[in-house]
Amino acid sequence: MSLSRRPLAVDICVCTFRRPILGETIRSLAALEIPDGIEIKVIVADNDVVPSAEELVARLATEIPFPILYLHAPACNISVARNACLDAATGDFAAFIDDDETVTPGWLAALLAVVEAEAADVVLGPARAVYAAKAPDWMKAGDFHSTLPVWVNGKICSGYTCNVLLRRASPFVAGLRFKPELGQSGGEDTDFFTRLTRAGGRIAYAEKAVVDDPVPADRASFAWLVKRRFRMGQTHGRVVIGELRRRARAGQVGLAAGKAGLCFIAAAAHFPFAARRNRFALRGAMHVGVVSALLGMTEIRPYGDIQP
Repeated sequence: MSLSRRPLAVDICVCTFRRPILGETIRSLAALEIPDGIEIKVIVADNDVVPSAEELVARLATEIPFPILYLHAPACNISVARNACLDAATGDFAAFIDDDETVTPGWLAALLAVVEAEAADVVLGPARAVYAAKAPDWMKAGDFHSTLPVWVNGKICSGYTCNVLLRRASPFVAGLRFKPELGQSGGEDTDFFTRLTRAGGRIAYAEKAVVDDPVPADRASFAWLVKRRFRMGQTHGRVVIGELRRRARAGQVGLAAGKAGLCFIAAAAHFPFAARRNRFALRGAMHVGVVSALLGMTEIRPYGDIQP
């Protein structure tokens, strides 16, 4: 990787909302293996109504070797916080991780290596789920919470913000922002990266750019996964609607409903095998979410009922 031409600046962005574990996230950055010629700045966007993370960030600024910029981006709307980070970023690259993740030492170097080698506009890395001992065995065996890119015909057509690097000078990145109307329902990152690739932007994958994502007890349940997959289906359905004429929508409803039915039949057929059964059932829930979006049902708002 030829970085000797001039220093490159990377802004590492973390959006947060009432999570004291943010301290572990920021401290993990101190152990990063930084390639020569790379300058780091950390941007923390606090999405709480009051600046509840400000004091913690001030303490963290004395513990890590990089400057930290604190932003108060109140709205209880993740799109607002992410856009605040993009507006404040000044580096050659902007990276995003979640406020409950920790990075591995080689994370940033792996992202930078791939973005240069493949001349990509965006690079995704894997978010590796870390399960507590009390998590169900089927869940740990099936690894239902890790986040990885999805390839369609050999291409990555969308992405996520829990582990990503953006080339800020790219014409497909500059000026692109997250939609606030999706900041409480979820799916705003899928929408963002789908618009990027439809405009011609290219997304690559850095397998070694790993972040660890602990799974809290309230998410280590089948019910939570059903809700998440259903919402993911609604997001996909919204994307599909943007590509369809009204007459074609009925056919897509039938297709998604048929896929849901097949998934539930497969789940029943694999009933004795919990990981396989639940994987098919969750895929069925996703297709039901697609149907609901195609029929115009209101999207669920898993992040919209938080009290100030």
